[in-house]
Amino acid sequence: MATRKIILSKDPILRKVCRPVTVFDLGLAQLLDDMRDTMRHNDGAGLAAPQVGISKRVVIVEADEQYLELVNPEIIKTSGNCSGVEGCLSFPGEYGYVDRPKKVIFKAQDRQGVYYEATVYEMLARAVCHEIDHLNGVLFVDKMTKIDKTAKETKGVKE
Repeated sequence: MATRKIILSKDPILRKVCRPVTVFDLGLAQLLDDMRDTMRHNDGAGLAAPQVGISKRVVIVEADEQYLELVNPEIIKTSGNCSGVEGCLSFPGEYGYVDRPKKVIFKAQDRQGVYYEATVYEMLARAVCHEIDHLNGVLFVDKMTKIDKTAKETKGVKE
């Protein structure tokens, strides 16, 4: 396992819609393991494959003592609303308020290609939405309602 270089805000890969994963092999497992190491090394709450230069529909999130791997994720239903401060490993030092749902139901595949469905709340829901947005070329700065210049870099803020 290894850490990978984080792609920064100006790179055009962050604005592309990612391709679905069709091959579930050791290469995908290695990508997921490297993404986990990279996210944890950088104190993130989530990471999407385009943030490490791979245009595939793969994200990981870790919040509220839960770690999830989502391959080809799709949001099925959301409810509630809350505004909270977000950051992004691809935008170091930038933070702002983003409105996100409080509850998210999604379906995805695991690293072996097995489909599953899950319901997540609060911070985990925020991280799932933030990372799935990355797969569609949408960035948190596109959704910010207000910049927060006082936010500190703490685990759970950067996604």
